[in-house]
Amino acid sequence: MNKTNELGTENIGKLLLKFSIPSVIGMVVNMLYNIVDRIFVGRGVGSIALSGVAVTFPIVNVIMGFAMLAGIGAAAVISIKLGQHKKEEAEKVLGNAFTLLVIFSLCITIFGITFLDPILKILGASNETLPYARDFSFIILLGVILQSVSMGLNNIIRAEGNPKTAMLTMLIGAVLNFIANPIFIFVLHLGVKGSALATIISQSVTVIWTLQYFIGGKSLLKLTKKNMKLDKIVVKEITSIGMSPFAMQMAASLVTITFNKSLAIYGGDIAIGAFSLITSVTMLILMPIFGINQGAQPIIGYNYGAKQYDRVKKTVFYASVAATVITTLGFIMVQLFPVQIISIFNTSDKNLISMGARGLRIDLLFFPIVGSSIVCTNYFQAIAKAKLSTILSLLRQVIMIIPLLIILPPFFKLDGVWMAQPIADVLSTAITLILVVKQMKTLGHSEKITENRAVSDAIR
Repeated sequence: MNKTNELGTENIGKLLLKFSIPSVIGMVVNMLYNIVDRIFVGRGVGSIALSGVAVTFPIVNVIMGFAMLAGIGAAAVISIKLGQHKKEEAEKVLGNAFTLLVIFSLCITIFGITFLDPILKILGASNETLPYARDFSFIILLGVILQSVSMGLNNIIRAEGNPKTAMLTMLIGAVLNFIANPIFIFVLHLGVKGSALATIISQSVTVIWTLQYFIGGKSLLKLTKKNMKLDKIVVKEITSIGMSPFAMQMAASLVTITFNKSLAIYGGDIAIGAFSLITSVTMLILMPIFGINQGAQPIIGYNYGAKQYDRVKKTVFYASVAATVITTLGFIMVQLFPVQIISIFNTSDKNLISMGARGLRIDLLFFPIVGSSIVCTNYFQAIAKAKLSTILSLLRQVIMIIPLLIILPPFFKLDGVWMAQPIADVLSTAITLILVVKQMKTLGHSEKITENRAVSDAIR
């Protein structure tokens, strides 16, 4: 069966499993880049080094944000173009996305290296953690183009109907990173520099693999030089849709900075390290949901473009149920075994373990409701309602949480910092679900109009 045709004809449940399982595996594997870095740094270098690396996370979020701006934006546009049977236009989107990824990467590298120390101090680096933060981020910034191109193009591989290839691409890099990290840290004694080098080297292999896929004739869409010339209309299409995940990543950077400032006041450098571990655990649980979103995105985009609205609604429903199951299981695990989970990263610093375990339980207090909210936000992105998707993305990450980070800590100290996220989860999820229910009713109305026209045409 043709890969694009099956998006409009195959059973939704089977189709979502087919696309989501490789995406889930791929996203979990991708998260292992960060998890592995933190485990080996925490165990091999120490808790202060772990806090130093944690300070650099906003930089990583910025890199990911620009990769998503071009990659996810292009993937959504390509899915819709393929649903409309416009392959040449889809290939133009691919070429423009590649150029944007290169331009964004070079800008980040130049700016980041030029102003590295001032940036790190703004991010919350102390005199103790600054050397570790500098060593790690300098190498990461040199390899921005590798991270951006591999991440951005991987979304497009999935959008053209090859989720298994996208998964394999991410798996290759993660396995190499897992092998290289202990060698550089424990054998060569390179510390946090070794962790960063392991990440960059593994991603360079991923980039070669990805480019070979698009240039070597294995892909549905071809990456050609003529399509790399930027077109204003295409760039606008890509960036308008990609703005939602971009905004989410930028928001994540802003929130991390705000968290770090509060944590430094109420818990010190160790609290910043504990927060990085909480973030690692949270993101590891959320990665399968992001994988489900990536699997659902081409299905939603294609069927929305083909005006098969019933299939769109089914996809959103199944994805929401799966996401809720995942967040509920994650909630149960962290409430029952918080100390054991945090101890994976460091076994020697009892203060870090105690602080991280308490923070983890509070942070994920209302986690079961988060899954459906993330899926619903992705739905608006997949149907090219960029502004609404962006607003919903910002609700949980910025609009709700930053005021809470300002209000709560003066009253509840460090616990107030941990409490900000679960309260933001409740408020943002309520608003998101209200909006998606309203939009689904509109979609149902459009479906009836389409059916009536089909009946009318048949009678004629």
